Amino acid sequence: MLWIKALHIVFVASWFAGLFYLPRIFVNLAQVPPGSTAERDRLLLMARKLLRFSTLLAVPALLLGGWLFLGYGIGRGPGNGWMHAKLLVVLLAVGYHHVCARLMRQFEAGGNQRGHVWFRWFNEVPVLLLLAAVVLVVVKPF
Repeated sequence: MLWIKALHIVFVASWFAGLFYLPRIFVNLAQVPPGSTAERDRLLLMARKLLRFSTLLAVPALLLGGWLFLGYGIGRGPGNGWMHAKLLVVLLAVGYHHVCARLMRQFEAGGNQRGHVWFRWFNEVPVLLLLAAVVLVVVKPF
């Protein structure tokens, strides 16, 4: 079980590294001057590759977490309300990942309507999600 936990932590950390950096690329994309196609194309290529890589890292993170929950019973039973909250955080992280994919498609289509300041705030969401997940798992407040 400790190997599964260790791998789960590594894949979650790697997935979140992508979720931390992808919106930073969106900030830069939102600031690209009109007509600067080379810069835009380079940033889109970086974003596409990072989104694909992050998605590949999310899959084992989620599967290993499910294995710990269903296979080993971690967080199940009475007195484990923290796990319900953590599962909500996981759903929010998956939702955030999907929003990133949607934003990526908007940038590719040239349909982004948001400015760089919005993306700077959007970039803070995964930090809060990771903080919440770690506090819930380590502190187990309820």
